[in-house]
Amino acid sequence: MATFLHRVAHWAFRRRRTVVLVWVAVLAAVFLGAVNSSEAPEDSASLPGIESQQAFDLLDERFPGTEADGAEARVVFVAADGQQVTSTANRSAVDTLVDEVADGPQVAGATSPFDAHAVSEDASTAYATITYRTTADDLTEASKEALTEAVERARDAGLTVEVGGSALETEPAQGIGEVLGILVAAVVLLITFGSLAAAGLPLLTAVLGVGISLATITALGSALGFSSTVGELAMMLGLAVGIDYSLFVVSRYREERAKGHQAQEAAALAVGTAGSAVVFAGLTVVIALLGLSVVGVPTLTKMGVGSAGTVLVGVLIALTAVPALLGFWPDAVLPRRGREGPRRTRGRRPGRFGRNRNSSGNSNGKGTTPAGTARTPWGVRWARFVTRRPVAVLLLTVVGLGALAVPSLNLRMGMPGAESKPTTTTERRAYDALADGFGPGFNGPLTVVVDVKGADDPAAAVTGVSDRLAGTGGIVSVSPPHFNAAKDTAVVSAVPSTGPASERTQDLVRTIRDERPAIESATGAEFQVTGTTALNIDVGRKMQDALVPYLAVVVGLAFLLLMVVFRSILVPVKAALGFLLSVGAALGAIVTVFQEGHGAGFFGVEETGPIMSTMPVFLVGIVFGLAMDYQVFLVSRIREAHIHGEQPGQAVVTGFRHSAQVVGAAALIMMAVFGGFMTGGESMVKMVGFGLASAVFFDAFVVRMAFVPAVLALLGKRAWWLPGRLDRLLPRVDVEGEALTRRALVPNNASGDDDRRESVTV
Repeated sequence: MATFLHRVAHWAFRRRRTVVLVWVAVLAAVFLGAVNSSEAPEDSASLPGIESQQAFDLLDERFPGTEADGAEARVVFVAADGQQVTSTANRSAVDTLVDEVADGPQVAGATSPFDAHAVSEDASTAYATITYRTTADDLTEASKEALTEAVERARDAGLTVEVGGSALETEPAQGIGEVLGILVAAVVLLITFGSLAAAGLPLLTAVLGVGISLATITALGSALGFSSTVGELAMMLGLAVGIDYSLFVVSRYREERAKGHQAQEAAALAVGTAGSAVVFAGLTVVIALLGLSVVGVPTLTKMGVGSAGTVLVGVLIALTAVPALLGFWPDAVLPRRGREGPRRTRGRRPGRFGRNRNSSGNSNGKGTTPAGTARTPWGVRWARFVTRRPVAVLLLTVVGLGALAVPSLNLRMGMPGAESKPTTTTERRAYDALADGFGPGFNGPLTVVVDVKGADDPAAAVTGVSDRLAGTGGIVSVSPPHFNAAKDTAVVSAVPSTGPASERTQDLVRTIRDERPAIESATGAEFQVTGTTALNIDVGRKMQDALVPYLAVVVGLAFLLLMVVFRSILVPVKAALGFLLSVGAALGAIVTVFQEGHGAGFFGVEETGPIMSTMPVFLVGIVFGLAMDYQVFLVSRIREAHIHGEQPGQAVVTGFRHSAQVVGAAALIMMAVFGGFMTGGESMVKMVGFGLASAVFFDAFVVRMAFVPAVLALLGKRAWWLPGRLDRLLPRVDVEGEALTRRALVPNNASGDDDRRESVTV
């Protein structure tokens, strides 16, 4: 692997104009494809294999011409203090609105609150239901404007009018996540490298990769069903991994230049070593993303495929575009005080393994700092501290992360609705008004689809089902049945006494389904329960059932990959255990803030509730791939030092000397990118940004910086043990570049101008 990538980088450096032109051509081609492509589809809510989806499918079949998930507007009227909506003036304003909206385009029906008995007991609140013949995404601006204008006229009459439902759903406020992430990344890179060029190159290549990936996703959106959500996730991950992968290659390039190698050979060695780590780190991310298909949710599968493609583009750019750009500005990325260093060392022969004596500030091989040299790096000091006290550090790490993970045991999953929106939105105000006027359960009615195709008396069968539902504890009302044209299917709405996010409501849905066999036997009708609350329960259960198989597939494949990379059994085991600790702590932090509300105000969370159903699986998939990035980059440097003859403890220190600062910078960049998405107004986006940022923090700064060196120090040489038979079976990929160090060129023969000499070395 290292030798092959060494050749690739040599070629990219020599043919840098060709490489850059190819990438620019690719960007132009996919951009043209995106411009001429069909409009991307909206996110599909289809979830095959759950009862709620089966009920929606039955509604589509039995009620032709209408959409089971058609747009709906629930217009809520609240009278002024001391007044009633049933007063003559208020009633006239309500009826006027309903009549105006009923004649609007795309409207299937408009029900007056006075005809549907949709008035609260104290007559302070009422609501009208407006249904449309199409989905909210297909509503025209004319339809929305007609409803908005009617609402404004009702407000002018003295009523408080708010609109819930999907018809006028407001778009969440857009944050500055991408901009903030790039700005923070630029600052971190500038501090890390001390060079504008070195800081700008990873940003440039990351933006190039994201541009190509987003344009490709847009171009293929119609054919493959990629929605805008796929592009948003791809952009978030593309920025994070694109910057990191280029960062590691540039950092290694600077290190090789400091050893005395000329630009082309330094770029080739950087790609051969750090690039090998990039390849396998990228593969772990791809495995985690493609593994989302195991969950069985089409939307997650598409998100995984699109994001995996983005990661692959980032890897290819790091291996080809980065060395090509280094060829244009070979000295610009070096620190100012080191730009003359390579010229002064020309002609000197590197020491053993291609290294100059004192090239790392280390003349005796024991990690000490000679007099007159720079201060010992913080990574070295920290590694020495950990390796001297591995038991204490390990216990503190495990106990600390375990304590943070405890709240995750109380995890409740659901899909946040209008209750999680800011109070500045009309949906949230409508939600609160309905809860005040009719009770909390009014915002989460259960839709019961009754199939009476095989019943002798369909009307009596539906009545029997409605009566049994009304007699169930926790149900406050059941609406009159609505039959289809064939009179073989009816829909009734059952209002629970508790809110849609309440555990008692979830228990109620389970109770109704548990009692279904007896009800069906007594009435001769079959029924299914759907609606937002039931859908949330079904999705949550599907996610829980899929989590263990998903973990098994992803962790199993990654274990095999890491075993090939590190030629060890215990190192992959340690990586998996550390990952579980970081994910558990991140889930615990999410539950603490977004479910239990501790510190919610600090993060701008206005309403707490259940955690988004897809969040645990999503978090596991994304964070596993990113965590393995740090695992590969950090431990590969430790193993490189070990196979070059250093003792296990000193190998840990050497690995930290070369990679701790870069891994820390990479983690800060990822945290900035993910944390920047918390600036948006959508609660779910905030939850995703917070979860990913906290998981990266726990994994990079606690697990990789404390747990990993402590475990390696305790295991010693046993960490790199591999059974002989397995050692013979596994392919050798040489991530550390051992083959390159054996063939290292004398620096003055690696200038890149003598193609004959280069061909000999590779």
